[in-house]
Amino acid sequence: MKFLFYTHSLISDWNHGNAHFLRGVMRDLIRRGHSATALEPEGAWSRENLIAEGGEAAVSAFHETFPDLETSIYDSDFDHEAAVNAADVVIVHEWTDPALVERIGKARRNGGSFTLIFHDTHHRAVSAKGDIAGLQLQDYDIVLAFGETLRQRYLDSGWGKQVHTWHEAADDTLFRPMIEVEKERDLIWIGNWGDDERSAEIAEFLVRPVEELKLSATVRGVRYPEHALTSLKKAGIAYGGWIANAEAPKAFARHKLTVHIPRRPYVENLPGIPTIRVFEALACGIPLISAPWDDCEHLFRPDRDFVMVRNGTEMKKAMRDLLNDPAQAQELVSAGLETVTMRHTCRHRVDELLGILSRDGTKSVKDALALPEAAE
Repeated sequence: MKFLFYTHSLISDWNHGNAHFLRGVMRDLIRRGHSATALEPEGAWSRENLIAEGGEAAVSAFHETFPDLETSIYDSDFDHEAAVNAADVVIVHEWTDPALVERIGKARRNGGSFTLIFHDTHHRAVSAKGDIAGLQLQDYDIVLAFGETLRQRYLDSGWGKQVHTWHEAADDTLFRPMIEVEKERDLIWIGNWGDDERSAEIAEFLVRPVEELKLSATVRGVRYPEHALTSLKKAGIAYGGWIANAEAPKAFARHKLTVHIPRRPYVENLPGIPTIRVFEALACGIPLISAPWDDCEHLFRPDRDFVMVRNGTEMKKAMRDLLNDPAQAQELVSAGLETVTMRHTCRHRVDELLGILSRDGTKSVKDALALPEAAE
């Protein structure tokens, strides 16, 4: 089958974690014999920032790293109707322009035989409810929400016909243990500043414990204001700016442990949704300590797959314990890697997607999935 993804950007992962997941999903679909292509808008914010920071070399690096992925940049003259009608499945990300969301829906309504899916991977349904409520989703066959609480928000608000939970996951062909890489430093955190959505949490669960323990630590990410950079420097934390997602596995491998610091809107209003870095870090076999979040969907086994702490004091103790107890650290690594390998890879999510399509897709898609070769 032919899958078409409307994404903010596939090329750029600059402050754009959804690109990580979509790359992995598309690569798995292609490995199974399907066609998967992406469309991204001209002037996409993430891609423009990527080029501003990394130059055209960063774009070239994407194509060199992912030669199997195909993406095109569309402008105002692009024929979206022709594109979607040539596909079997069209998946539209929630950052797509609202007018285009509606236009694609009309193409489905006006005789399109493709299955049309809306994909939500953000907290705007809670933090900016009007943005989602204003979208015209009545012509969409399926909504994929990246957490059960988000799925319930769609159902309660009447925003979708068939709404399914579809968590993010790790591309384990890329995110894997690299035991051959030598450990150089104590701790790494890969995360963006995030519009003050977790500034206090970064101070409590990262900066102060690292400073007090005098750890060798690294932070990679973007959009750090001057006062944040100053606090990192004062704590002796090395700041490295943006890192291409494909380089993250090696960065994890060079460090002894990592942390998870969720954004406040998820903790407070959308429990059960970790950042994609949890899946990716555990897939890389690095011990992880997490600031508080409610794993109400039982995605992981807290205190087996990773250590969950409640405050900065507990974070400091957990950091010290893991660095001083290699056996405990290895137990976490083995358990976390087991959970991701068994439940949370992009292969699992493609299995889920195909299962959803076989139940709620258009007749042509159901027929295609029923063919013997589709199950191979």
